[in-house]
Amino acid sequence: MDSFDINTTYRELTSHYPTQRAYPLIGIMGNYGAKGSELAEAYYRSIEAAGGMPVVIPPVDNPSQLYNLLARIDGLMISGGADVNPLYWGEDPLPQLGGINSARDKVELLAVRLAYDCGLPMFGICRGVQVIVAALGGKVYQDTAAEHDGGYLIKHSQDAPRFTPTHRVQADSDSLVAKLLGTEFAVNSFHHQAVKDGGPKLRITARSADGVAEAVESNEMKSIWGVQWHPESFIMNNDRRMMPLFQHFVQEAESYRKAREVHRRVLTLDSHCDTPMVFDQGVELCKRNTNSCVDLYKMYDGALDAAVMAAYLPQGGRSADELLEATMTTDRILAEIRRQVEASYSVQIATIPKDLFNNKMLNRKSIMLGIENGYAIGRDLSNIERYRKDGVVYMTLCHNGDNDICDSASRSKREHGGLSEFGKQVVAEMNRVGMMIDLSHASEETFYQTLEVSTRPVLCSHSSSKALCNHPRNLTDDQVRALAEKGGVVQATFYEGFLVESGEATIDDAVRHIMHLIDVAGIEHVGIGSDFDGDGGVRGLRTAADYLSLTRRLMAEGLNERSLRKLWGGNFVRVMSRAQYNTLFQSGYADQ
Repeated sequence: MDSFDINTTYRELTSHYPTQRAYPLIGIMGNYGAKGSELAEAYYRSIEAAGGMPVVIPPVDNPSQLYNLLARIDGLMISGGADVNPLYWGEDPLPQLGGINSARDKVELLAVRLAYDCGLPMFGICRGVQVIVAALGGKVYQDTAAEHDGGYLIKHSQDAPRFTPTHRVQADSDSLVAKLLGTEFAVNSFHHQAVKDGGPKLRITARSADGVAEAVESNEMKSIWGVQWHPESFIMNNDRRMMPLFQHFVQEAESYRKAREVHRRVLTLDSHCDTPMVFDQGVELCKRNTNSCVDLYKMYDGALDAAVMAAYLPQGGRSADELLEATMTTDRILAEIRRQVEASYSVQIATIPKDLFNNKMLNRKSIMLGIENGYAIGRDLSNIERYRKDGVVYMTLCHNGDNDICDSASRSKREHGGLSEFGKQVVAEMNRVGMMIDLSHASEETFYQTLEVSTRPVLCSHSSSKALCNHPRNLTDDQVRALAEKGGVVQATFYEGFLVESGEATIDDAVRHIMHLIDVAGIEHVGIGSDFDGDGGVRGLRTAADYLSLTRRLMAEGLNERSLRKLWGGNFVRVMSRAQYNTLFQSGYADQ
């Protein structure tokens, strides 16, 4: 009997209030044996040694329970075990296929898809990497010896003890595994299946001498990776050579946990989504859509509380009939947004700040109404009050091309030299009825003249930094400072052409613009307006489901919860409250 004394341990633990530490909770998919779900000790010992708290996930039958379970963990590990059923990547079984387990396959493939949707960090080991690949559109060799070009060059199923390395691996120099373990290292090996094709979402980043895939990682800048060998086995021989893999995984899980906690406590708001533009493609807000960047499911996956849906109008002709048609089109779009929102209890229209906070408290999502292009009102000022009473919170004065209100930043003939006389009346009327003025798309002359005329702070709902990307739609540093001096807010956007002048933009470029705008204007005057479904979205930040990833990167830049509260919605709500002050006061909401 060992020296453990439960009474002594209990007294030591309860002699003072224990330190509260929130360990990242790592769910490990259990193997399946004669007695049901089971897990080799090395898996949970490796997670424990890396600073995580391991829990075993059995192959539960209820998909709803699995969905809720994943919402409670901070990282998902898929352990080794039996072969994966080849039917899942469209193949019939070869004679060399080993034993499969349908219960594991079903729950693990579903778990990977669900975890991918919400950005949950994932780490697959041996069978686990094959499951991740199969779930995300790749393919697996049913038997590597039978299918791999040229057959085996080395042995991939060793007889030596599990903690003994038996062959070498070469890793791509730019890969995660090379960063953690180096470009060449030795591993153990216990498998006959292997990754054949990473598919569209994953890339192979390490191979053995015969070309067999030994590691994969996300090519979308997500926290997803896996290895073909068994790194967990080494700790059972007090060998820590593989611990960097587990430490990195636990660190990613901790980052995810912290970001999710921030999103639970602060209001998160995206000030410009063009999702109504894809309604005619069968997109419904209350369904998960493959052809839209924002829907109710993606808002929950990315922990986004609120989004402004814009009724967008391209600039057209300005005859009386054409102006009337523009107004009627706007009315139809706004009515369709309302219809879709009313289809679910889980989302509601918000028109004032109080609505946003009430909905968050009730775990409901908020949709706000916006108009993109003042062309919508024609030459009728009364439409402004009508739209505000219908719940519209802001209107951009123009889009690409001049209209009766002002000159545009793009495709402009400098018709008015900024604001027209009618435009000045529009600004005054928007101030009066409590509708925010949006200067995204406006020319510099329009921008500065509106700042002078408006009695309320204004916003740019989806604009980025011209200092970093010289595009006419972006704002100069002088414009950003002027906006801040007037109490306004610029909402950084994620359209590739506004982030980089050439090449591919990524989430890192989006973060670069956000941080630059903060440096210029101060944290009180910057927010987020994606332009999703209006060409917004870049690698690593494709949809609203990726917003936890954005918060993780912003936290890595040094933003604390107080700053994130302002950036994610507080600054927008301040400008919204100031714009609505008179009407809020009359409604008794001036203190919100």
